[in-house]
Amino acid sequence: MSMIKRIHHVAYRCKDAKETVEWYQKYLDMRFILAIAENEVPSTKEPDPYMHIFLDAGQGNILAFFELPTKPEMGRDPNTPAWTQHLAMEVESVDVLMSVKAKLEADGISVVGPTDHTIFKSIYFFDPSGHRLELAANTGTPKMAKMLDEVKWDMLNEWAQTKRAPAHARWMHDGSYAGE
Repeated sequence: MSMIKRIHHVAYRCKDAKETVEWYQKYLDMRFILAIAENEVPSTKEPDPYMHIFLDAGQGNILAFFELPTKPEMGRDPNTPAWTQHLAMEVESVDVLMSVKAKLEADGISVVGPTDHTIFKSIYFFDPSGHRLELAANTGTPKMAKMLDEVKWDMLNEWAQTKRAPAHARWMHDGSYAGE
């Protein structure tokens, strides 16, 4: 059993705290629950003003952001593709997924997907600070979960040796899953 009870919060940097709160409220129905602002960082004692905002992402999940007005504009790791680092959040159904997609696109926000991963369908988009977000609706079955569980270590070990994608679960994206 893990000593971790749950993730307390995940924090990212944002360009504008107010804009971030309003955007997450409008598109993802997140409730603004806490703001902390200081002129000195409590852990390091650095003189650095910040606004730290917290949003309720549901079921005890907290998404937080820091606005850092005295720091250079935030960037992205140039060695990591933009699709790699993202925050994936589960929604109730594919209908909810498609509703959010329509709302985002109606306001001119570019959305990729839905992408069918067989065990879930996803859409991908960026928030105003450039963070890639994924909304996912589970579509998998217990049989699929069992199949993936049975091969996870074989896949990881093969990857560790070859650095090539193992074929154990190729059925997830090649359309060959035979069903229940």
